[in-house]
Order: sequence, then C-alpha cells, then structure tokens
Amino acid sequence: MDAVLAAMVLTAIVLVAGALFLWRRNRSGKQAALMLVLAAVIAANVAIWTLPGGGDTPPLQQVPR
Repeated sequence: MDAVLAAMVLTAIVLVAGALFLWRRNRSGKQAALMLVLAAVIAANVAIWTLPGGGDTPPLQQVPR
C-alpha cells in the first residue's frame, strides 16, 4: 500500500508541474485547471488515508473488528 500512496503523491506532483507548464505556455487554461483539480483530489485522498482521524492511528493502520 505504501507504493500506491507514493505513486499517488508523485502523480499529483507531475500533474501540478504539467498544469503550470500548460498555463505558462498559454496553450490550454481549461486543461490546466482540470489537472490542478485532479491533483487536489489525489492529494485529499492521500491525506484521508494517512493522517490520523479521531484516534491515534491513521485509517490504513486500523484493524477492522
């Protein structure tokens, strides 16, 4: 699962870099905005799965009952 989270973080970074590249080249502002939205969604998913919530352990480390 660590490899999946790492791939998601790298994907979000590449999406932000690609969006900035497109925006600076003034090619497609709409596509750049969509890439930024997708990067934000991926970052939110990683945060949900790794940051601790109500307890002391993140959701990935909780054992189901």
